Amino acid sequence: MKAILNSTLPALPWMDPRLARLPGILPVEDDTWITQTTETYAAQMAERDRLIAALAPVHALLPEAQEAAAELYAKTLAKLRQTPGFSITPSHATRPDGQTITLAPDAPLLTLGRLVQEDICLLTPGPHGEHLLTGAILCFPASWTLAEKLTKPMSAIHTPVPSYDANVTKRVQRLLDAIRPDQPLWRMNHNLYASPNLFHPRTEAAPRIDAEPQYLRAERQCLGRLPQSGAVFFTIHTYLMRLADITLDARQSLQAAHSSG
Repeated sequence: MKAILNSTLPALPWMDPRLARLPGILPVEDDTWITQTTETYAAQMAERDRLIAALAPVHALLPEAQEAAAELYAKTLAKLRQTPGFSITPSHATRPDGQTITLAPDAPLLTLGRLVQEDICLLTPGPHGEHLLTGAILCFPASWTLAEKLTKPMSAIHTPVPSYDANVTKRVQRLLDAIRPDQPLWRMNHNLYASPNLFHPRTEAAPRIDAEPQYLRAERQCLGRLPQSGAVFFTIHTYLMRLADITLDARQSLQAAHSSG
């Protein structure tokens, strides 16, 4: 399969002190909790269509997240109605790549997964104060699996990440508790990969080891509060670039950040 590569990034998080330190959160200032379509939209959406049609393990929705999923479905369609390139009718949505998708409110996350480039996770409050992963459309997992993380709190979801320690866990939980419906937040991560595959699931027992990475994989992640259900949504827009296509100073800084991390 041909690699689906970006030519630019919305930010260089390893060079921005506001984004470099976990959790590296900034307010969304332009309502882009769903990103405007990028140059990879058509290719990424074709891959998302393929994965969903092939019944790949990219979707889950538990009963406790159904209200939140319906609310996010309505919120996203309302936004897409105002987004250039989309045409939304009561029964269908035509995407910027010309593909027409049947709207299925009884399958809200699967439908959204065929309309936007972002993967979407839903986090609902659990019995012990932490937010739990209770629903997702995750076509482009970056070395994790939905089945393994479903129902887990944020601390357990990030178990394999060394920098995600108890202090970061507390900070992230305070952040989730404080999110306001009128003020979504965003952050951006970065990792080095040998493979250009967007669908890159791995279990905790089989961690990724990339001795000679050739690609930068970055995620622009947005968090927002749904006002009716109170759930938190988490969107993930994946960018993939060849390291060789990044400017020399940015590439040297990136490699230094990963060597020290």
